[in-house]
Amino acid sequence: MTITPGPLLNGIDSPEDLKKLSREQLHQICDELRQYIIDVVSVYGGHFAASLGVVELSVALHYVYNTPYDQLVWDVGHQAYGHKILTGRRDSFPTNRKYNGISGFPKRGESEYDTFGVGHSSTSISAALGMAIAAKYKGENRKSVAIIGDGAMTAGMAFEALNHAGVADADMLVILNDNCMSIDQNVGALKEYLTDISTSQTYNKFRDDVWHILGKLPVGKNFSRDMVGKLEAGIKGMVSRSSNLFESLKMRYFGPIDGHNITKLVDTLNDLKKIPGPKLLHIVTVKGKGYTLAEQDQTKWHAPGLFDKVTGEIYKKKFEVPQPPKYQDVFGHTLVELAEQNKTIMGITPAMPSGCSMKFMMEKMPDRAFDVGICEQHAATLSAGMATQGLRVFCNIYSSFMQRAYDQVVHDIAIQHLPVVLCLDRAGLVGEDGPTHHGAYDIAYFRCIPNMVISAPMNEQELRNLMYTAQLESNTSPFVIRYPRGEGVMPEWRTPFEEITIGKGRKLKDGRDAAILSFGHPGNFATAAIRELRTEGLDPAHYDIRFVKPLDEALLHEVFSKYKHIVTVEDGTVKGGFGSAILEFMAEHNYQAQVSILGVPDRLVEHGTLKELHHECHYDAPAIAMAVRQILANQVSVTPHGVLATDNPVSFRGELNG
Repeated sequence: MTITPGPLLNGIDSPEDLKKLSREQLHQICDELRQYIIDVVSVYGGHFAASLGVVELSVALHYVYNTPYDQLVWDVGHQAYGHKILTGRRDSFPTNRKYNGISGFPKRGESEYDTFGVGHSSTSISAALGMAIAAKYKGENRKSVAIIGDGAMTAGMAFEALNHAGVADADMLVILNDNCMSIDQNVGALKEYLTDISTSQTYNKFRDDVWHILGKLPVGKNFSRDMVGKLEAGIKGMVSRSSNLFESLKMRYFGPIDGHNITKLVDTLNDLKKIPGPKLLHIVTVKGKGYTLAEQDQTKWHAPGLFDKVTGEIYKKKFEVPQPPKYQDVFGHTLVELAEQNKTIMGITPAMPSGCSMKFMMEKMPDRAFDVGICEQHAATLSAGMATQGLRVFCNIYSSFMQRAYDQVVHDIAIQHLPVVLCLDRAGLVGEDGPTHHGAYDIAYFRCIPNMVISAPMNEQELRNLMYTAQLESNTSPFVIRYPRGEGVMPEWRTPFEEITIGKGRKLKDGRDAAILSFGHPGNFATAAIRELRTEGLDPAHYDIRFVKPLDEALLHEVFSKYKHIVTVEDGTVKGGFGSAILEFMAEHNYQAQVSILGVPDRLVEHGTLKELHHECHYDAPAIAMAVRQILANQVSVTPHGVLATDNPVSFRGELNG
C-alpha cells in the first residue's frame, strides 16, 4: 500500500529542506508530519503515541539546529519517528521495524543524524555530555542536545549525568519532555515535583515576567552577564523552590513551556543556543497528541499494532478455537493466585506493569505490588531488602533490562544468598525491537554467579510450577525464571500447582541414535522437529532440561551414556549459555560425543518477526530437524578446535574437547 505524504513533507529530504520553509509554514509541516506517522503506523505497525507527542519538538530542533553537525540524542527512541522522517528516511519509513528495514530506534549505522544508538532509557544526558565535552576539547562550536522523557528522568543514570553536567562547563541542552508517561503512567516523587512546576500559575506568571525584564537589562561594563544570571537565580528562588532541583545541580532551568507551540519552541531554542553552559528546558506535551484515542488511553496506544485510523479499531487476529495466552499474562495471573495463598509474596517491576502483567497484582493488592519507575538497579536491591525481612519477592524485569542491574544481583542478592525470584520476561529474541531488546545474554551472565538457580519453562504449566516452587520455604536461593515474549502453547493453562525438584529435568521422549536437549520454550520447536523426523524414519530422544543451574547430572549421565550424537537448543547466546554448560559437563566427566549447539549466534541479531529471526538464527523446527539429520549423517564440519566454521550451529566432538 502506497502512503503519500503531504505536499510540504514530500519535499523534505533533509533538514536543509526544512530550513527553507517560512515560520508560517511550520504549522502545516507539523500537521503533515503527524498525519504521515498516523497513516504509516496504522498500516504497518510500530510505536505510536510517543512520536505524536514530539512532532513540534522534532520540527523545531531540526529547524533551529545545524544537524547533523549539532548533535541530537533521543532518549530510548520510541519518540524519534518524526526525526527519522525529517532526516532522509521518509520513503523508507514504512519498512520501520520490518525484517531488513530501518530500525525502530535511532541507530548510528543507519544515519549520520542518529548520533547515538538508543533502546534502553536514561542514557541521553550522559551521551550528549560526552559529545559536548569532546566538542569543547576539540575546539568545535557544535551544540549537543539530549531529549529525555520525564519517565526516563527517574533513572539513577540520568541524575548521575546531571550531577556531572552541572560542573563540566560544557555547552549542552537537556530537553525534559514532560507528559507524565513512559509506557505506563509515571510514578514517584519526581512526577509530583514536575506537576507542581507545570501547574503553579503564580510561579509561571512571575517567571515569564522575570524573563521579560531580564531580556531588557543591558549587559555591559556596569551590568555583566554573570550579574544577570545571579539576579535571575535569586528571583527564581524567591518565587518558587520548584526550580531549585535542577538549579542546585547548576543546570540553568527554563520552562515549563508548551511543547506543542511550534513558534514558542523555535524562539526558545534560538534563545537557548546563545546561552553557554549546561541548561535544561522543561516542555509539557501530550503523548498521542493529534489522535484523540491515543491521547485518552496513552498506554494502550503506545504500540497498538495495526489499526483503522478512522474508527480506531485495533485489528486482532480472529481464531475459531481457543488460543494460548501470553507468557506474561500467565505470570501475572499466577502471581495473584500465589499471593492469595502466601501472604509473604510481594511484586516489583521497574516501569513495566502492563508489559509484564504485574498490573494484575497492583490492581488487586496495591499494598503488595510496586512499580518503581525506570530503576532496574533499585528494583533489584529493593527486592533484596524486602527478602532480608522474610518476604518472597517476585521481581519482574525484562531480560535485556536486567543487564542494567547485574551488579545488584551479584552483590546484593547472590552474595547474601537471598531467595529473590527474578522473573525475566522477554527472554530470547524479541522480534521487531531488535538488538537493544533481545534477551540473549541472561543465561550466560547469570550462569557464572554462585548461589543462583536458573530455570526456563517449556510451557505455561511449567511456568506456573516454577513460580510455585520458587516461593516455597524450601527454596533458599536466588531463583531465575526466564520466559519469552508472546504466546505459549497451552490454551487450557490453569493447571494445579506442583512442586518441581530444583535441578531436575525430564525425559519427554525416548529415542534412538540421537538426543535433543532443550532449555525453555524452544523445546516446542524440538517437538515439532521430531514429528517431522519421524516421517523420515528418524527417532531422536527429547529431554527438557528445565534448569541450566544446577544441571540434572543424573539425567545427563543417562544421555551421554546412551547417545553419541546430541543437539542442544536454547533461545540464548551459544557462547557461554546452555549448550556451553552441556559441553562443560561432557568434558568434566570425560564423555565422548558429537554435540551441535543451536541458539542465538555470536553476533548482533537485527530486528524482524520472531519467525523470521528464529529461522535466521537456525533454531526453529526445520533447523533442529536439519541439525539432527546432519549429525547422524556425520556431515558436520569440525575444525581442529572443534568449532563449526559457520556462526551457527556450533558443533563439538568430545574427543577434541576431552
